[in-house]
Amino acid sequence: MTPPMGWNSWNTFETNINEQLVKQTADIMVSSGMKDAGYQYIVLDDGWMAKERDSITGDLVPDPLKFPHGMKVVVDYVHAKGLKFGLYNCAGTKTCAGYPGTRGYEYQDARFYASLGIDYLKYDWCNTEGITAKDAYTTMSKALKAARRPMVFSLCEWGTYQPWEWAAPVGHLWRISGDIYPCFDCEFSHGSWSSWGVMRIVDMRKNTELYAGPDHWNDFDMMEVGNGMNQNEDRAHFSIWCMLASPLIAGNDLRSMKKETLAILTNKNVIAINQDQRGMQAFRSKQKDNDSVDMWVKPLKEGLAVCFINRSAKPVLLKHAWNNITYTTPNQPPLRPGEKREDGDDATITFSTSQPLRIWDVWKNAQIGTTANSLSATIQPHDVLLLKLSQ
Repeated sequence: MTPPMGWNSWNTFETNINEQLVKQTADIMVSSGMKDAGYQYIVLDDGWMAKERDSITGDLVPDPLKFPHGMKVVVDYVHAKGLKFGLYNCAGTKTCAGYPGTRGYEYQDARFYASLGIDYLKYDWCNTEGITAKDAYTTMSKALKAARRPMVFSLCEWGTYQPWEWAAPVGHLWRISGDIYPCFDCEFSHGSWSSWGVMRIVDMRKNTELYAGPDHWNDFDMMEVGNGMNQNEDRAHFSIWCMLASPLIAGNDLRSMKKETLAILTNKNVIAINQDQRGMQAFRSKQKDNDSVDMWVKPLKEGLAVCFINRSAKPVLLKHAWNNITYTTPNQPPLRPGEKREDGDDATITFSTSQPLRIWDVWKNAQIGTTANSLSATIQPHDVLLLKLSQ
């Protein structure tokens, strides 16, 4: 009912994965405090299986060199740490890296995953000629339910067929973009396709916030925190993912991460914004004082989170006068303190700042004033000012 939190192997390791990596990652997720901060899932991405299915049963086969003791031993190790385990496959005939896909084996593969005891399936969209996304993902969804093993179902068809419009009954989260790349704002071309920087993904879809909520989330991809951006950019990346109610799936090497990376990934005040029980995704709001600063607003169970992002390469002096904030929702959620539903439009809600509200700087963990006065703050390049407003 809140966005999943965990770790995925792809961003750092691609197909270079093995049993030792999984066990070491599980150990560090516990010892580092990530588990206590809310991270649960260890997900192996593409490359965990052998190049061919079992010639007799047709089952998927874990790569015997990467996983010499089989996959069940690895799953049991992760479970013994109090964590959950996930695997990857693809709706097509082959995975994106050329391993056996699930097309035509949906129910068999679902039973295989259930027999291993996995808790999470990431399901990609390569080599899918001749099938439709909605039908393919619905078939796999039904297969997982028939296997009678509760699993998070993560749809990864890159937002090509607008999954936010149809995927809520099918799975728990769906990608809204192609793959992420560890830069603040760039496109990295692979020739026939591109990876996208953090802000390119943020900008890619409009009005998807209307489709997110408890048990059905827009997935802005695994995080690149700790994978080469500077500390400001990592902090901004993590902040906006939390604001957008995106799953928080780390993609760095936990074994070698710096203390600054760990501090960002485990900041419980920021994570609380992501895990807020109201389950609303942030929306972009107008911020007239400086064109290089984006303003994002996320209604919370109690109060409001506001994130100002400096997109420029220079420090910006932000001056912001607090006005009532209006946003729309796809339903009629219960009103919270400070909110008023507008007459004639049940989907429009106004959050009033006419009564002074306390302003909390989330990263500094300190109160910095109230909405009775205009906000004045310097935001460093590619950094954020993340605030919580409350009575």
